[in-house]
Amino acid sequence: MNNKHTELLEFDRQHIWHPYTSMSKPLPSYLVESAHGVEIKLSSGETLIDGMSSWWSVLHGYNHPVLNQALTEQAQDFSHIMFGGLTHQPAIDLAKKLIHLTPKTLDKVFFSDSGSVAVEVALKMALQYWQSKGQADKYRVMTVRNGYHGDTFAAMSVCDPITGMHQIFEKVLMKSIFAPAPSINIDETWHDDEITTLEALFKQHHHETAAFIIEPIVQGTGGMRFYHPNYLKAVRQLCDQYQILFIADEIATGLGRTGKLFACEWANISPDIMCLGKTLTGGYLTLAATLCTAEIAQTISEGEASCFMHGPTYMANPLACAVANASIDLLINQDWQHKISSIELQFQQQLLPLKQCNKVASTRVLGSIGVVETTHAVNVATIQKRFVELGVWIRPFGKLIYIMPPLVINKTQISQLVLAIKTVLSEDECFLD
Repeated sequence: MNNKHTELLEFDRQHIWHPYTSMSKPLPSYLVESAHGVEIKLSSGETLIDGMSSWWSVLHGYNHPVLNQALTEQAQDFSHIMFGGLTHQPAIDLAKKLIHLTPKTLDKVFFSDSGSVAVEVALKMALQYWQSKGQADKYRVMTVRNGYHGDTFAAMSVCDPITGMHQIFEKVLMKSIFAPAPSINIDETWHDDEITTLEALFKQHHHETAAFIIEPIVQGTGGMRFYHPNYLKAVRQLCDQYQILFIADEIATGLGRTGKLFACEWANISPDIMCLGKTLTGGYLTLAATLCTAEIAQTISEGEASCFMHGPTYMANPLACAVANASIDLLINQDWQHKISSIELQFQQQLLPLKQCNKVASTRVLGSIGVVETTHAVNVATIQKRFVELGVWIRPFGKLIYIMPPLVINKTQISQLVLAIKTVLSEDECFLD
């Protein structure tokens, strides 16, 4: 590493706050020089196979020529334009695609600029909907334990109060109603006792509950847990029975990650509101969307405010919409189901057997998501350094070592990711006592 790179890293360490990192004792950061396909090249010379898709967002790999072209072509016309009073074809085309692809009841689209904001928008929609119907006493939100929906304030209020990392803000957050986390795994036998407490909470709190929000099938940051589709079916039935809006947070699961285009398809249900983000632009630019039913949009529009009270400055950014259109077309116009199935099969063959390692509590696979849950929490700085030395980029947290690589990954690269995980599992210094 040359002097310039050393200076850059030192400035970064002294002045730039990275996610979930102390400024006084920051975790090491690695300087990226370039990225192509599934490979990240560091300024120090290492080339790493990306197992994280940059936190679920990079779908087709880095520096994809089709996405690059969509971005540059749109930039020749205009890179941004306010969405108040103006519109543009990239946003219109993207809305058409999302309405066509998502469950059939969702036909109104509100664009925003991040997943957390998409959740904020969904919650505000639910609250304003009931306000517009003259039922302002329906102001609370119900959710499940072990959930994660983002780091902004309303989103934090529906994250697990313990595993959601937001305990220090408890006094200023909305007081949500928490049901037990789904406990029956996706491949286990369903029994109706699973929803006994859930049913009781709906019965007790329906008069004050505006919406129920959940991550369909996959609870992400709350534990990388894959739960039974019948739980979603039960939630849909209870929301209908007790007149509560059903919000599906598909920010992490949308667009193919679980083996279905949207995770709601595992249960064959349609939510009233759906949040999308992360991989929407294939990992190029930040963009999110909140979709809702026509009935919700109409009720809000005819309510006291006569409009929905939200409007991000970078709403429907043309560059982001243009690359999102190209990314969705790339996905839909290939045999993406076969690609996901191929990744899943290799994970089943190579990652699931890691359960035999002494430090492993369990392993699980769904679609292009592979998870190794360990018996001890990882030492993040040490294990990250070892992964870099082993030629992979994997970012574990807590007791979870998980991967969800870009779809363009090949079999050899998957094997290298799994071998790296197997290697660190035998090294005591990678784990806390």
